[in-house]
Amino acid sequence: MVTLHGEYNGWVILLSFIIALFVSYSALNLVYKISQSKGKVQLGWMLAGAFVMGSGVWTMHFIGMMAFHIGIPIAYDVPVTLLSITASIGASYIAFYLTMAKEINRLKLLGGGFVMGAGIVAMHYTGMASMHSPTMSIQYNPIIVILSAAIAVLTSCAALYFFINFRDGSKAVWSKWAAAALMGLAVCGMHYTGMGAASFWCGEEAVTLLTEDIPINLFLLISVTLVTLLIMLVTWIAIYLDRTVLERMAFSDPLTGLANRHAMNRFFDHKLENARTYGLLFLDLDQFKIINDTLGHDVGDLLVQAVAKRLRSHENEGAQTFRLGGDEFLLMTKGMEPAQVEQLATHILEDIRKPYLLEGNELYITGSIGISLSPEHGNERSSLLIAADTAMYQAKRRGKNQYCLYNEHLERELLRRMELEKDLRIALARDQFVVHYQPKWDAAVNRAIGVEALLRWNHPILGRISPEEFIPIAEETGLIVPITRWVLGQACRDCFEWNEDRTEPLSVSVNMSVCVFDSKNLEDMVVSALLHSGLDATLLELEITETIVMHNVEDVVEQLKSIREIGVQISMDDFGAGYSALGSIDLIPFQTLKIDKLYMQQSDSPSKRAIIHTIIMLAKQLNLEVIAEGVETEQQMAFLQSAGCSMMQGYYFSKPISRADLDLWLQQSMFVNGRHTSQSLIG
Repeated sequence: MVTLHGEYNGWVILLSFIIALFVSYSALNLVYKISQSKGKVQLGWMLAGAFVMGSGVWTMHFIGMMAFHIGIPIAYDVPVTLLSITASIGASYIAFYLTMAKEINRLKLLGGGFVMGAGIVAMHYTGMASMHSPTMSIQYNPIIVILSAAIAVLTSCAALYFFINFRDGSKAVWSKWAAAALMGLAVCGMHYTGMGAASFWCGEEAVTLLTEDIPINLFLLISVTLVTLLIMLVTWIAIYLDRTVLERMAFSDPLTGLANRHAMNRFFDHKLENARTYGLLFLDLDQFKIINDTLGHDVGDLLVQAVAKRLRSHENEGAQTFRLGGDEFLLMTKGMEPAQVEQLATHILEDIRKPYLLEGNELYITGSIGISLSPEHGNERSSLLIAADTAMYQAKRRGKNQYCLYNEHLERELLRRMELEKDLRIALARDQFVVHYQPKWDAAVNRAIGVEALLRWNHPILGRISPEEFIPIAEETGLIVPITRWVLGQACRDCFEWNEDRTEPLSVSVNMSVCVFDSKNLEDMVVSALLHSGLDATLLELEITETIVMHNVEDVVEQLKSIREIGVQISMDDFGAGYSALGSIDLIPFQTLKIDKLYMQQSDSPSKRAIIHTIIMLAKQLNLEVIAEGVETEQQMAFLQSAGCSMMQGYYFSKPISRADLDLWLQQSMFVNGRHTSQSLIG
């Protein structure tokens, strides 16, 4: 046997390094895409990346073998060659798979490098085995083979290290090319070390056939190179389109150009991962729906765009802005102190309330901001968003056009609200609701003329829950509709029963919610309650507020007219508490005005007395009855009588009481004259 001494073609070696360089750069780009993707998209990018990187590394290896000239013709076994490519792609898949883990310690890095290196070694020596010639055999130096395997493992560890450090896409382009060059040199070093481990032998009779005139198979060389470069080019184009077009579509809001909710989730997962402190400012525009309803959605969209432009200007102050949808925005800060975050919120509110000139309209709008901070209020995205959202609604409840910082008190309120909402859904089915009644007194005839039905919730664990607490929850969740149906039915049944033995009938009034009108079930509820109880329709009164009327005047009036046609009475509750519907008051089919108790609480004030006089005069001119709520003293009762109002309601006569106590109160009130207080009547 005779040893064959081969020579390398320097230009082909350079080509193999260039391919290794481009393959490494493509891999660094692909690892970023894989780390930014989720689910099936991530799996798709990982498989594509493994194919591109694996085929590229194999191409570098194949061209490196073609660069070696030993003077005899060499052929390549196709099945073994395909096995070599498979090993390269498998090693690349392992590399990309390992980079998905958020944290990789040294042990994982070495383990992954060993497995990946084993795949590269398998690729190289399987590729060498694909070389065959009838006159040639290959032998290996075991020491150099071990050295090449060690280089492969070290190369794999280095590649994994670069992948981990470049997966967030934050590194500069030049540093990526430098890392790619180091990876390319390492891959080439492993390959040519492995080639150095091989010695080629042929029989003595074949020595005479050796020649130096066997040219490199340029067609095969160029074909393999072009196919590999084409694959990488297609990959780069796909990455570019994904980043510049598809990513922009997926992560930006089409109306404002701001980052959207998907971008916010990505920002949480990557940009804030290592941040020690950051803040969330949840912004919601006040009364935005009114602008949409009055001026149209086109003007509403222009307003959202204008607000977004002003918010974007605050990014110079260290805030990242996102539009979550509708008129909701989120601003994130990183590394700011709480005082700085609050100062930023103040600047934003000042900027938002400046006038907007849109389509010939000069618009004014304000915003409410809720603030949550990490780590004070949590580290998880969901908990921080809930905290900021809760604080924002608190800012709205405080009067809007302000910010609110989340605190433990709000947290307790939120937990209690969630618990009440959960329990409220089963309270009706478990008979936890009761109806109490507060009498209405007519001082002119010195007797009760009716009662107001008031809902009470006896919670089995928390005890008596205030209506001021659970009614808003019921309205927000829509549960107020079935609850109102039940109250109507119970009130009508009770009213029918207590009127059976009375010579002077006693009416019952039930408060209505705007949700009932929105549900379009009002007439069905009333008719059903009257039908099942047998109560005369004239003894039922529905109390509505000014807010309900102004919610949708035409629709509310239309529903009330159908109720009036069957004889049900309508009263305007809490008159003067909100924005008075004086412009349409003559269109609303009601028979009674109820003066809000706020005026009675401040009845010592001359201005409040003047307003009460005006309301009473207005009611008389419109042929309406008037009832004063919140009467608690004899002086208040005397004032109302002198002002011309004889019908009253309040603690002076009775607090809201149960049905049993009401029966007792009614019996006692028939024998009591003069002063009437809850104490004198029910003890």
